[in-house]
Amino acid sequence: MKTKIEHLQTDEVDLSNEEINRYSRHLIMPEVTLEGQKKMKSASALCIGTGGLGSPLALYLAAAGVGKIGLVDYDVVEANNLQRQIIHGTSNIGALKVESARDRMLDINPHVEVILHNEIFNSSNAMGIAEPYDIIIDGTDNFPTRYLVNDVCVLQGKPNVYGSIFRFEGQASVFWAKHGPCYRCLFPKPPPPGLVPSCAEGGVLGILPGTIGTIQATETIKLIVGIGEPLIGRLLLYDALEMTMDEVRLHKNPDCPICGQNQTVTELIDYEEFCGMPMHDREDNGESGEDWDISVQELQAKMEADDKFRLIDVREDFEWDIVHLDKAELIPMGKLPGQMSEFDSTGEFVMMCRTGARSAQMVQLLTSAGISRVRNLKGGIRAWAQEIDPSLPIY
Repeated sequence: MKTKIEHLQTDEVDLSNEEINRYSRHLIMPEVTLEGQKKMKSASALCIGTGGLGSPLALYLAAAGVGKIGLVDYDVVEANNLQRQIIHGTSNIGALKVESARDRMLDINPHVEVILHNEIFNSSNAMGIAEPYDIIIDGTDNFPTRYLVNDVCVLQGKPNVYGSIFRFEGQASVFWAKHGPCYRCLFPKPPPPGLVPSCAEGGVLGILPGTIGTIQATETIKLIVGIGEPLIGRLLLYDALEMTMDEVRLHKNPDCPICGQNQTVTELIDYEEFCGMPMHDREDNGESGEDWDISVQELQAKMEADDKFRLIDVREDFEWDIVHLDKAELIPMGKLPGQMSEFDSTGEFVMMCRTGARSAQMVQLLTSAGISRVRNLKGGIRAWAQEIDPSLPIY
């Protein structure tokens, strides 16, 4: 099934002598040739996200000569991005990601056009942003945007080149409802909020997005040129620890709400409400609600006043080894439910973690068990290091 983008007009483009030299290793491949390179120059692709997956993806699409590449992101480059987001560099810290990525892409290949969309990709603008592009490539790290990307692609009849990563594992596929299943066929409903941790909470091997992002770039080029067997109807599962690749066959769901026989989703919806989580890749700011939050300044005052309370750190022991507060007690999140009997229902507790997201969940657990005097440290130990004790490391 050599599925391809049908409408590319190669007779409208020419390659200069400089481009012929640049792409010469493509031109001598019988699967690509001059005609295939012209298809790449005629094509347009939208990369949603310029982070871990978007970095290798955008670099290789630019190097390959895809004529128009759109970049969607709203964030700035931070130091902790550089372990995996290789399109950016130390000199770009503080710069807009889309601008940093564009400069690197044009340095690799000045013959491509890079369009910047420095905004959040959401229900109000997604259709307009995606409309001019042939292929949409999902390089995000949250469920609301994944469902949004899928629905935009189905409604516009475009391929969705999908990738996801977590710790040492990655997935890749091509969802194109015209030719096979869509993302909703595989995942009709999102997981409950908090069940699947983000890379910000669970971590990711820095090399992993390079592997998956490169696969996404490969699938994009195959679709443009019309060669090989695309990952339509197949989900590629990659395990970096075991160095294995497995494949799961996917089938179109006749009851899919957007691409099935009885379509019920005919326009974009509120994806944050649908998934019960925010539509962004940034780290959770650790808020559990005004009634339950305590700021790092308030915690410092309680400690200086020698108030009687227990400070419970729910991170893992290997995170504790990186940095911790002397007053804190370590009870990892997974072990805390089994130690509920040790919590005095009349006592006062402050829960903390790295950013406040996991500890907010534990606040909910304790309050549901009748422990009312419990607070969540807003921003976690990162906020403490940033605002109270700059000598502590931030991870």
